[in-house]
Amino acid sequence: MNSDQFEQLRTVAGPVSRETFDRLIAFQAVFEKWAQRINLVSPSTLPEVWQRHILDSAQLARLQPEAKYWVDLGSGGGFPGLILAFLLAERAGASIALIESNRKKAGFLQAIIGEFSLPARVHAKRIEDCWGLVENVEVVTARALAPLPLLLRLSVPWLKQEARGLFHKGRDYRTEVEESAKLWRFELIEHRSVIDPQSVILEIDALRDA
Repeated sequence: MNSDQFEQLRTVAGPVSRETFDRLIAFQAVFEKWAQRINLVSPSTLPEVWQRHILDSAQLARLQPEAKYWVDLGSGGGFPGLILAFLLAERAGASIALIESNRKKAGFLQAIIGEFSLPARVHAKRIEDCWGLVENVEVVTARALAPLPLLLRLSVPWLKQEARGLFHKGRDYRTEVEESAKLWRFELIEHRSVIDPQSVILEIDALRDA
């Protein structure tokens, strides 16, 4: 099973060391223990943590293989932020900021970062309160956080400073894109999810006022 999972990870995320894979397997076990105590993801998805959450998050790494400075909005149970932190550990000098206002979830994120010595920092604040704290961002991520128009508003200080967004979206994403286009101008690339054929990763660049 582990051999199959390793190949799955490399297919989804790109070149990944066996050590990073082993650390992600260890993380999954720790995550499942935490999830029994606090609500980190929907309980119905717990039997599918590897596929539905870890691999789904890991696919972002392939889309920006050179980027080193990331921020994840509403990190919650750590998807995609914590998974990216494991993968970014292989990029010299890379790091990710995890923004999560829920104190229990922020505590979980911090515990994982400490246990696995990840290149990440938790900001237990509202996203708007972090605009001046997290700088030099290259990529902004968010998963299951908010509709795209709100995501763009929350990301605007970074996206207007040459960062790009990578946002997981489901089957109704076109409506969100149309609503966003009424408020903003931006360049858009739609990446079909390699995990869920009904989902996409929206790559947003060059954000500016309409």
